[in-house]
Amino acid sequence: MNHFEYKDGELHAEGVRLSELANRIGTPFYVYSSATLERHFQVFSQALWGQEALKSPKGEAPLIAYAAKANSNLAVLQTLAEQGAGADTVSEGEIRKALMAGIPADKIVFSGVGKTDEEMAFALKTGIYQLNVESKPELERLSHVAGSLGLVAPLVIRVNPGVGAGGHAKITTGGAKDKFGVSAEEAIALYAQAASDPNLAPLGIACHIGSQISDLVPMQEAFSRMKGWVQELRAAGLSVERLDLGGGLGVPYFNQTEPPPPADFAEMVALTVGNLGLRYTFEPGRLISANAGIMISKVIHIHERESSGQKFLVVDAAMNDLMRPALYDAYHDIRPVVAPADPLKATYDVVGPICETGDTFTRGRTLPVARAGDLVAFMSAGAYGAVMANEYNSRPLIPEVLVREDKWAVIRPRPSYEEMMNREVLPEWLKPHSDKA
Repeated sequence: MNHFEYKDGELHAEGVRLSELANRIGTPFYVYSSATLERHFQVFSQALWGQEALKSPKGEAPLIAYAAKANSNLAVLQTLAEQGAGADTVSEGEIRKALMAGIPADKIVFSGVGKTDEEMAFALKTGIYQLNVESKPELERLSHVAGSLGLVAPLVIRVNPGVGAGGHAKITTGGAKDKFGVSAEEAIALYAQAASDPNLAPLGIACHIGSQISDLVPMQEAFSRMKGWVQELRAAGLSVERLDLGGGLGVPYFNQTEPPPPADFAEMVALTVGNLGLRYTFEPGRLISANAGIMISKVIHIHERESSGQKFLVVDAAMNDLMRPALYDAYHDIRPVVAPADPLKATYDVVGPICETGDTFTRGRTLPVARAGDLVAFMSAGAYGAVMANEYNSRPLIPEVLVREDKWAVIRPRPSYEEMMNREVLPEWLKPHSDKA
C-alpha cells in the first residue's frame, strides 16, 4: 500500500496535489510520503517483533536496521528513526547521516567490502552496534585499527552462503562468485582467529543474498545453512550471540509477481532459524522506501518518426535523475498526474534529454495519450532513485520533497547553475574567462 492516489481526477501525495508541487518547485523532482514510510516499516518490524522464536535470550526483539543506501535523505532517516529503526550503513557518510537523524549508535551496523581504516576508526569511536567483516584482510586491518585506539571491535563475519537471488544479476550478492563475504570454511577459521585476538569481539555471522527477492525458497535455503554454521561454531567451543540475515525481500513494481508479504517472511525465518538463543538483525531498504516515493517529470514534446511511426515521449527527467532503468533495465509504472478525460492510448518510447541512447526509461510502453506540458509520475522510485542521482550533462541535482498529510517541505533543494559552478575552482594559472557564463 502507498499513499499516492487520484483525488478529483488528480494524483496526490497524501493530501498534497502533485501539480501544485510542480508549479512551486519545477520539474523533475522526487516526493516521498511519510505515511507510507511509516506504514512499511511498521508492517515489516511488527511481523518480526511478533515472533517469539526471534526474541533474544534477554527478551530483545530483532534489530531492524534500515538499509540507508536505498534512500539516505536525512528527513527520510529521521522519519524512520522515530519509528524505532536502526540503520545498516556502508560508509562513514551514512553513519554520520544516521547519527544526525537521531538513530542511536548502538543500532547502527557498518557493512561493505571496502571499509577504509579511517572509516573503521570512526565507527569504533562512535560505538556502533557491529561491523560486518567480509574478508581476512579486513579482519586484520580492523584488529590493527582497534588496537591503535585501545578499543575492542564488535563484529560479525559475513558468510557467502553460495545462494544468490535477486531481481537482476547486478543486485545478486550471495552467489559463490560474488564479491561479498567469505566461504563458510573461511568464515569459521576467521571467527576462531578473531576470538583469540584481544582487539576483536566476534559476536556472530551475517549473510545477504540479494535484492528484490520475490521467492522465499532461496532465502530459506541460505538461512538454513546459516543455522548449521552457527551450530558448527558453537560445537567448536566458540560463543555466538548474533545472526544478521540482511534484507532483500522484494516489493511490487506493478509489472511483477506480488512478492511474499512480511508476515510470511517472518514466519519462514522463525521456523528456519528461530529459538537459537541469538539476537537477530534484519536490514530492509527497498521494502521500506521504494513505494514510498515517486518522481514527477514534465513532457517536453512527442517526437514521431514519419518513416516508422515510432513515438518518442521526451520528458525533462533523465538517467542522471533516475538511473535504475539504465543500470538494471528496471521497470517503473508511469502514470499521468492528471487523469486523462478520454481513454485514448498510444505506444511510446519514454526517453530523457541526455545525449546517450541509454537515457531511455522504457520502450514500447502503452500509455494514455500525452501532450507537451503534461506531468507524469514514475512510481516506485523511493529506493535507489535520488541517492544515485548526479549532475551528468551539467544538469542540476534533482530536488526531494517530503509530504505529511497536507504539508510538504523541500528536503533537498535543486541547486542553481551558479551554485553548481561555484563548487569548481580554477587553478591559479587559469583566469576566469567570463563572469557572465
